[in-house]
Amino acid sequence: MRLILGSGSPRRRDLLAQIGVVADDIRPPDIDETPLKNELPRPYCARMAREKALAVTADSDDVVLSADTTVALGRRILGKPADAGEAAQFLLAMSGRRHTVITAVAVRRGDRLWERDVVTTVRMKRLSDEELNAYLATGDWQGKAGGYGIQGPAGALIPWIQGSFTAVVGLPLCETAGLLQAAGYPVYQGDA
Repeated sequence: MRLILGSGSPRRRDLLAQIGVVADDIRPPDIDETPLKNELPRPYCARMAREKALAVTADSDDVVLSADTTVALGRRILGKPADAGEAAQFLLAMSGRRHTVITAVAVRRGDRLWERDVVTTVRMKRLSDEELNAYLATGDWQGKAGGYGIQGPAGALIPWIQGSFTAVVGLPLCETAGLLQAAGYPVYQGDA
């Protein structure tokens, strides 16, 4: 049995390593991540994780792990910003407010699929122009949903979360370990 990570995210690889799980192969799927018309953030995120898991080519006994992280401000999905200007718009919209980070995980083995999503509430401090510009200058916003990564320099902008820190980073470890075990993957040494 091989574990295939259907994600190119180095953060997800690092999080899996924290629980001693190393993927045998990494196969980021190429899917259309455009939200459907009027699609809400949580169903969108779950659909993305599921479609990613189903898009990865794997043998019937392989375990495929895929995930999606979506930042939502109310009903609005804040994707990965195209440029620093869009990142600034996202960050200013979240400044001084709470937003939601949804991470959905899908694990596939053969024709079976196990899914979970984790919703975390995050508060961003009110950003001064100096803080906003200093953060944008780091380039850390690139390739990150909502334009920030809590595990990097933006951690100084987040005074409070309610939920799973690892889900905000990109993979809720408790739920992911449970899904992998459900699929028969030996997460802990005692399972082998």
